[in-house]
Amino acid sequence: MPSPASSPTAPPAAPPPAFAARATAVAGSPIREILALTARPGVISFAGGLPAPELFDTQGLRASYDAAFAESAGRALQYSTTEGAPELREAVAARVTARGLETSAQDLVVTTGSQQALALITSTLVEPGDAVLVENPTYLAALQCFALAGARVIPVPCDGEGILPDALEEIVARERPKVLYSVPTFQNPTGRTLPGARRAAVAEIAARRGLWLVEDDPYGELRFEGAEVPWLAAYPGAQDRTALLGSFSKVMAPGLRLGWLRAPEALRRAAVVTKQAADLHTSTVDQLAAAHYLRTSDLDAHIGAVRAAYRDRRDALLAGLGAALPAGSAWKRPEGGMFVWARLPAGYDATGLLRAAIARGVAFVPGAPFHTGTPDPRTLRLSFTTHTPEEIGVGLERLAGVTGAG
Repeated sequence: MPSPASSPTAPPAAPPPAFAARATAVAGSPIREILALTARPGVISFAGGLPAPELFDTQGLRASYDAAFAESAGRALQYSTTEGAPELREAVAARVTARGLETSAQDLVVTTGSQQALALITSTLVEPGDAVLVENPTYLAALQCFALAGARVIPVPCDGEGILPDALEEIVARERPKVLYSVPTFQNPTGRTLPGARRAAVAEIAARRGLWLVEDDPYGELRFEGAEVPWLAAYPGAQDRTALLGSFSKVMAPGLRLGWLRAPEALRRAAVVTKQAADLHTSTVDQLAAAHYLRTSDLDAHIGAVRAAYRDRRDALLAGLGAALPAGSAWKRPEGGMFVWARLPAGYDATGLLRAAIARGVAFVPGAPFHTGTPDPRTLRLSFTTHTPEEIGVGLERLAGVTGAG
């Protein structure tokens, strides 16, 4: 047997095949990159759209996990059905119905966060080259999802209240899209809410023109003031063509990674098959713990406490923005949610200001990545949820030093 020293030299290895084009064509989230920069102690961050961790009902959730194991550890640790645990689907259906949209457990699929619900619907409906309409600006991770699917993402013109129905009509007639994606209530990133009359018009256009609607509602229960507006899915014309996405991330805890999808039967069945290929089912123990929590705790009372805290934090941010941003800046007061959207005067570039802001111990998210097409470099998103009113005041003082307002 030859010694290692006398063995023939191995031929050079061939490189592995290239990545799929979609994996290299879609950029990572700049928000995630900003969060990494703001992780150091002392930074007051208006960047992340994160719930306040001190408001999590940690005791109630821990008790619910204990109960899930005590009631049936074997079931909690076992595989489950793709559609989701029946008791959690029943509980979600009751909550959706109570908010004005008649829903049964059979109408729902439990998902690993509402982000997965969006991915499932996109995989089910969108072929490469298909046109997908979005509000402009819109949720950044939705843009990533549609880009991975190879969609042609087309912005719908919006004003301070959201989608302009006349513009939507013209674009649908011209582009023949498959899907309109919308966050109509306390939108990310702008915080705006689409009025009922416009929702009715969007539903009518979708029905007449033949269009799927994807309604994303992670923030709807975080209303501080004003009247509730029915879901887009509740309007005439929308019932048979709307995928409604919901989440427990903003009202219970995002670490649970629990969301849900309500969709017409044929679309729901196709999404279930897609989910089987993605992850078989959402975590059983998390579903059972959430179901126990909904059965034994008062989630509405908890949400009420969260709303009160967030209202105070929103008010603190709004009260100090005038002194923190340069003269000529503009913003709108959101009636709920987690975000304030601001626009700086001509000549300013929010992305260019960010590094200086982080150096001063304050952060925000520039608005450019949320846009489809030509971005507006003067815009920025400010989240008010993760700091106390006092900390928000300090953060705004730091921001004033960056923008030149202070």
